[in-house]
Amino acid sequence: MSRKNHQVAVLVLEGAKPLDVGIPAQVFSRRPSMPYEVRVCGAAPGLVTGGDGLSYHVADGLDAIGEVDTVFIPGYREPAVTEPPAAVVDALMAAHRRGARLAAISTGAFALAATGLLDGKRATTHWHYTKALAERHPLVRVDENVLFVDEGSVLTSAGAASGIDMCLHLVRRDHGVGLSHHVARRLVAAPYRSGGQAQYVPRSVPEPLGDVFASTREWVLAHLAEPLTLDALARNARVSARTFSRRFVQDTGYTPMQWVLRARVDLARELLERTDLGVEQIADRVGLGTGANLRLHFQRILGTSPTEYRHTFSA
Repeated sequence: MSRKNHQVAVLVLEGAKPLDVGIPAQVFSRRPSMPYEVRVCGAAPGLVTGGDGLSYHVADGLDAIGEVDTVFIPGYREPAVTEPPAAVVDALMAAHRRGARLAAISTGAFALAATGLLDGKRATTHWHYTKALAERHPLVRVDENVLFVDEGSVLTSAGAASGIDMCLHLVRRDHGVGLSHHVARRLVAAPYRSGGQAQYVPRSVPEPLGDVFASTREWVLAHLAEPLTLDALARNARVSARTFSRRFVQDTGYTPMQWVLRARVDLARELLERTDLGVEQIADRVGLGTGANLRLHFQRILGTSPTEYRHTFSA
């Protein structure tokens, strides 16, 4: 491999997800227009069992990590119940010590976090695993509402498609927007999505952690167009506002009015996807009053506008 080019390794672990492996391998593949060279490696040379019925035959083992400038760690299955091999953790730490940058895609963040290199830093992973990552590695400041996080020498991304965004971000960091846009055109991908843009999770209302006030939550979802206050919710639950607020936070992780706001934004998302209603009409239907108010909360919670959301997700 030519040392004039930036050297990239893609580390394939047991259960590796095919798309997560393919993204950096494709983005940084050697070609005349690209000042990169990429190699795929594993914990050891040979066959690596992947996820989704696929396996990978890798020519290189962990020695490859000691020779490259950037190491990608693709996501893998069951990250919350499996630990990466000690040799993998040691190799990643050694690569970081000599100056290589480490970039995890999706659940690859669990392997990166196992090195301790994310302690005290912001990081993300696929929205389905953010709570598990925070529980397993409490020193990591897990951010579930971003596409990727750049902490300089360590980077993490959300689900697979956001791995493309992180890769394009690295090309921009290394060689500017011209080459990044060239790669995006080759991939037929959006040329730029900010890492701060929210992950599009199926629902922004959190899954309930228990059954406390479940009937009141159902009542709220049926009355989102109406004025809703903490006192009104507490009356429906037949407890004091103070008790309701305290127990609601324990049950959902959100204050009652935070939960109501996210429920309204979720209903707005559904109406944007499935109807031709205007923004003002939708704002009225979901209880947010005005289109300006809807735009404000859409931007704050999802990192995008109602119009852009509809353009992306409407049938």
